[in-house]
Amino acid sequence: MKILVNHIAQLVNTRTRSKVLRGNELAELPMINNAWLTIENGCITGYGSMSEPVPGGRDWTIIDAGGATVLPAWCDSHTHLVFAASREEEFVDKINGLSYAAIAAKGGGILNSARKLATMSEDALYDAAWNRLQSLMRLGTGAIEIKSGYGLDTNNELKMLRVIRRLKATAPIPVKASFLGAHTYPLAYKDDHEGYIRLILNEMLPAIAREGLADYIDVFCEEGFFSVEETETICRAGMQYGLKPKIHANQLHASGGAELGVELGAVSVDHLESMNASAIDALSGADTIGTLLPTAAFFLRMPFQPARELINANAAIALASDFNPGSSPSGNMNFVVSLSCIQMKLLPAEAINAATINGAYAMELGDTVGSITVGKKANLIFTQPIPSVNYLPYAFGTNLIHKVMINGAFI
Repeated sequence: MKILVNHIAQLVNTRTRSKVLRGNELAELPMINNAWLTIENGCITGYGSMSEPVPGGRDWTIIDAGGATVLPAWCDSHTHLVFAASREEEFVDKINGLSYAAIAAKGGGILNSARKLATMSEDALYDAAWNRLQSLMRLGTGAIEIKSGYGLDTNNELKMLRVIRRLKATAPIPVKASFLGAHTYPLAYKDDHEGYIRLILNEMLPAIAREGLADYIDVFCEEGFFSVEETETICRAGMQYGLKPKIHANQLHASGGAELGVELGAVSVDHLESMNASAIDALSGADTIGTLLPTAAFFLRMPFQPARELINANAAIALASDFNPGSSPSGNMNFVVSLSCIQMKLLPAEAINAATINGAYAMELGDTVGSITVGKKANLIFTQPIPSVNYLPYAFGTNLIHKVMINGAFI
């Protein structure tokens, strides 16, 4: 079926070819005013100005955008979408002044999620994740990465990854899977870190490889969790099975995780709240993308990531939601984009690029989604009528999404 979308107020992020954006390029957001867009077989086939000849025919489906702004759907490259239950009781504990350590001591934190996940069946876990994914798609997410890491033993890590595999098979948007068995140490290995790492290397990774369950290997490289040396050991083991690294780096401390990620050729290093000159220098001009998760910093009342310093250093940055029940219980990428402008001083163009095309590259999906480019999937956001694209992050408390199109069809 051939589709013509006409009377688009602004067609945003139109690019003849795709590449990762860095430095001054991130502020360049090409767009066409009063535009049309054509779609066939779920993919973009052309676009242009309404002032020029507009394609169409008697057998075409015509969609009047009605003055909507149209932009590529968000590409959320860091989530923990598969989990058993929310943790709002810990939210109240934090308001009452309890520290992360105190919450963990009373059975909270990642181990809380692991305990709840262990009692939930694969089917129930899938149903809950599927419902969350549907909600995120309606908020404009058109590609997503999902991590394990609430299993913390072989059976439950495999259960999570099998749920993600089912989401890959059933979801209409691209889904990427990351194995994050090295999220924390389970209670059984509290005093035997080497034993848990051996379990990851000798039992979990071979089982994951046999079933082809993951695209990436991820490690929480942080003081009190996994050291730089342990992270390297786990990442290199995963690489032997064809899994590319994506590292949780520099969230609480300048841990060396960012530098290690660049050294290993990681697809991305994520969080980056705690950066020093060495970490910024490592990302300068590197192929590794620095993925910033501002809603986690917001929820935990932490300093925000030094986005401007990274951009000025010619680092490639992406934005993602870190959707998880403990530190970022929202996958709303619209708020991520707004918060990035308000708190990290990104220009609206920079934030939109970081949440679309660079987010796509942070999942190795740059040739498939993330921009208005011929041949890419027609995963698109149609806004309510707005005065300019800058209004999207400016009006942070308003739902400005009118419709979402996935593979050329409205959901």
